[in-house]
Amino acid sequence: MQLQISTYLDCSVEKAITHAKTTRMLKFVAYPLVHFTPITPSTWPDAWAEGTYWVGVRILGLLPFGRQAIVISFPPSEDGFLLRDNGFSALVNVWDHTISISLEAGQTRYMDTVTINAGVFTLPVWLFAQAFYRHRQRRWRLLARHVAEVERPAP
Repeated sequence: MQLQISTYLDCSVEKAITHAKTTRMLKFVAYPLVHFTPITPSTWPDAWAEGTYWVGVRILGLLPFGRQAIVISFPPSEDGFLLRDNGFSALVNVWDHTISISLEAGQTRYMDTVTINAGVFTLPVWLFAQAFYRHRQRRWRLLARHVAEVERPAP
């Protein structure tokens, strides 16, 4: 099953891309619904690089949800920036998430596109993903507003 959710951010495309490339942003936008703990490597890098990162997942910081592979790549894009996590876990065979950041009509457009396959659990996992990615985008908008306020010149 697939979902695609987009929003507009009150910050420049460049700022959004800079934040999307950091592991800190994943932790920020997922909080408090999902907590990730690095396993391999054992610490978070400052910025994502292409490769596989194994993480422990906890829902609401309490409910263990097993290990998940975050498989990062940066596909080429003519229209903006793409960051792909072609992840998987024991429960979820496919968690293919692409972040797209582009300029659209003078605004920064942020989009999450996710394909999920979890066998018989696909529907409940997809329903969770609907809520999770809407939450993530709320957190993105919160950060973008804060960045815009900090960078706005004083009157």
